[in-house]
Amino acid sequence: MKKRIVRRESPGDPDFSAPLLARVLAARGVHSEDDLDHSLGGLLPPDLKGIDAAADILVRAVMDNESILIVGDFDADGATSCALMVTALKTMGAGKVNYLVPDRFRFGYGLTPEIVEVARDFQPEVLVTVDNGIASIDGVARANQLGMTVVVTDHHLPGTQLPDAGAIVNPNQPGCSFASKSLAGVGVSFYLLSVVRRMLRDQGWFESRDELNLADFLDLVALGTIADVVPMDQNNRRLVSEGLKRIRSGRIRPGLLAMLRVSGVDPRFVTSRDLAFSIAPRLNAAGRLQDMTIGIECLMAVGERAQELAEHLDALNKERREIESDMRDKAMSVLAGISVDNAAAAGICLYDEAWHQGVVGIVASRIKEKSQRPVIAFADAGNGELKGSGRSVQGFHMRDGLDAIATRHPGLLNKFGGHAMAAGLSLRQEHYARFTEAFDDELRRVLGEAPIEQVAISDGQVTEPVTVGLARQLESAAPWGQGFPEPEFDGRFEILEQRLVGERHLKLLLQPEAGGPVDAICFNHPFLVEGRYIDCAFRIEVNRYRGSEKPQLLVTLIL
Repeated sequence: MKKRIVRRESPGDPDFSAPLLARVLAARGVHSEDDLDHSLGGLLPPDLKGIDAAADILVRAVMDNESILIVGDFDADGATSCALMVTALKTMGAGKVNYLVPDRFRFGYGLTPEIVEVARDFQPEVLVTVDNGIASIDGVARANQLGMTVVVTDHHLPGTQLPDAGAIVNPNQPGCSFASKSLAGVGVSFYLLSVVRRMLRDQGWFESRDELNLADFLDLVALGTIADVVPMDQNNRRLVSEGLKRIRSGRIRPGLLAMLRVSGVDPRFVTSRDLAFSIAPRLNAAGRLQDMTIGIECLMAVGERAQELAEHLDALNKERREIESDMRDKAMSVLAGISVDNAAAAGICLYDEAWHQGVVGIVASRIKEKSQRPVIAFADAGNGELKGSGRSVQGFHMRDGLDAIATRHPGLLNKFGGHAMAAGLSLRQEHYARFTEAFDDELRRVLGEAPIEQVAISDGQVTEPVTVGLARQLESAAPWGQGFPEPEFDGRFEILEQRLVGERHLKLLLQPEAGGPVDAICFNHPFLVEGRYIDCAFRIEVNRYRGSEKPQLLVTLIL
């Protein structure tokens, strides 16, 4: 497979004291240090369509002591949204708040009619969806029949029909003028709760009780936003930045603190990467293998219970890794029989009857990284149905692609939904072969005959010494994430030492042009580099170990 490095353009003459950081930020649309003001005072006002109607329903429920049921989702965004909504409503004085998370293996995603029947046992007067519901036409209709008032809070893209809910809050629904379309589900919940609090304040509700500080919940908002890989626009950067500040200063709920500790992350130095790659997988492991209730309970727990649940999540994550490893090995053996060097930019569909449906999304992601093609991995969901999870590449909108396939081939898909880079679907097992052909056709229609290649997007060369000070500066400059990517550079280094660690990772000692030698690591690169020099793309990070700090290069691509 062809590999190449493409350098970002850095327009203008940015006003920064640090030249390297100036170049990085200018390439991301930041042109002065004032643009890095991530304080909460600059948050967009809560003018989402439907938010006042939704808040009015919840205010009435709180003041009249009505029964409220939160229906969540089984990923990290759904878990943080649920924990936020339950805890905040209780803190504001709601007397009857419960939550329910669908078992992904029995009920699938969203507010289905089947999960509404389960919700019926809670006898809710108000049912609130978090991080789901925008596509739940039948589920909302059934809840209406049972006399529940439904509030949908979601951020996923809607279909042609909206559910007949009492209120819908979703920045992506038609007619919503809210400037940030990239809010995660937990961000939508946060905004709704801010209006609920304001309305309760206007009603004099807090004259006889303490008024909660919603900023105390920004640790949850930061985690859910980062975990859902939504674009890190300036509004999301404000939410995440303030959440990270609170975690670093010790203002963190015990369950999240326990999760950081079991994952070996020092909360004083926590970064968005830590939340994305250490905490989110542990939280998601509950929804993938057992029940996301475990994750939600951990986020709301205190004392010994928080530590106990964090350790349970850690054990689930280890089990998830083992399952994923076996599935990935099988997938790689299949991939070995597929030419990844031909000119046609077709996608890959993979299915094995023994695969775990909770882990196929991770496998799809790993194969996508290896093949640089859109990938959908399927697992047997029982009763003749397959459930698939897809991951895409730049240039192909996965959810829109599935929509196009469903339009051209009526009845081929049972359900589908998601985002540009990730989506899920279900279909009958006998339709699998037809779907693989339709998927291939859609990819060729959209992507044409683009060559398959692995590309690293670089911020250029680093001409100054790589020091721990430089690494700290880049680490703390902004909450990096989707759409606001972590700085990545390229260069040539002399190889002073190299060895394999853990049988599959390449550890190096490199000599840059400026400054002294620097450590480097390239994960999942189980062989040594030939020759005396290495040309590569890399990130600069702080390697913290037993109280010491050193700069380290994280090599992302070797030419």
